[in-house]
Amino acid sequence: MPPRRRSGAAASTPDHLTADNLAALATAVAEGKRATVYLREATPSLGIEAGTSAKVVSVDGNTVMIRPKGVNDELPFEAEELRINRVSAAPAKPAPRPKPVVESEPLMEPLVEPVRPKPRAQPAPAPVPTTTAAPAATPRPAVKRAKKLPAGISVTIHAGADNDWSVTVTQGAKRPGKAVPVAPDAVERAVRELGEPTAIEAVESIIVAARDMAAARVDELSRQLEEARKMLEALGATD
Repeated sequence: MPPRRRSGAAASTPDHLTADNLAALATAVAEGKRATVYLREATPSLGIEAGTSAKVVSVDGNTVMIRPKGVNDELPFEAEELRINRVSAAPAKPAPRPKPVVESEPLMEPLVEPVRPKPRAQPAPAPVPTTTAAPAATPRPAVKRAKKLPAGISVTIHAGADNDWSVTVTQGAKRPGKAVPVAPDAVERAVRELGEPTAIEAVESIIVAARDMAAARVDELSRQLEEARKMLEALGATD
């Protein structure tokens, strides 16, 4: 989820994390202390309301990685989207301006004829308040938490000097697994399926060298066997 940026000019008194706040949060995280911030606005897609507290996981420049309350995932937010306090400080109200004093001139009482009082109308009966049942609150749908993707794996092929081949699998930051022996021809078929020229050339060069050494060994053993057979014949040995 990429960090969101807020548009518009900043107020004279920032209602978001300042550079000093970011430095203090980074220091607290480095010392293993709990650092808490609050979201300025709601995130309806994740069911996060405005003012929700969040634990600071890391600080990288102007981006803060947080874990909001009720959410297991770590989400990146910009400093402009967070504040250090739960409720922002209310701006000071301007002092009321003094009303100008206007000197009133004496009013002349108009000459009017006395008005006969009108008969009072009977007050209308007060309306009877009616109560209506409030609609039942609809339950909020449960927030589906995003599943974490599995960590990547790396496969290492090792060829020893004695033509012993093995494969090691490492997943994420875990320790490499135990080396599993494999046949040279299986490795050759696997790299050919991948179609990567560099890997094919490297594997074939080792296998060809091993074949040449094996062939030379067979020739040497054959020569030694032939010499031993001739020696037996010279000594008069029979089959």
